Amino acid sequence: MLLPMFMEDFFIVFPEGDAQEVPGRLPLNALVDINGRILPLPLPTHRMIAFRVARIQTSEKKGSRETRHFLELLAAEELFPYTQAPEAAPDDLR
Repeated sequence: MLLPMFMEDFFIVFPEGDAQEVPGRLPLNALVDINGRILPLPLPTHRMIAFRVARIQTSEKKGSRETRHFLELLAAEELFPYTQAPEAAPDDLR
């Protein structure tokens, strides 16, 4: 007996339009690195290359489904809130 074959592919699409296959689905608004891996929070620094999943598009054809995650490059200033909070100075503890 032959089983029907179903292919499911996932891609990240960079702002320039280049696409790269990734192993699975990414959540909307997730912070990812240049390889499409979710970045653990808090970030160690705001000076890094990071993208936000801005939009997800899924298209289905007979026997396959393709999901594209469109990325938005984040500036260092946008990453700052995701970094570790600086420790409070002794003068701030009143």
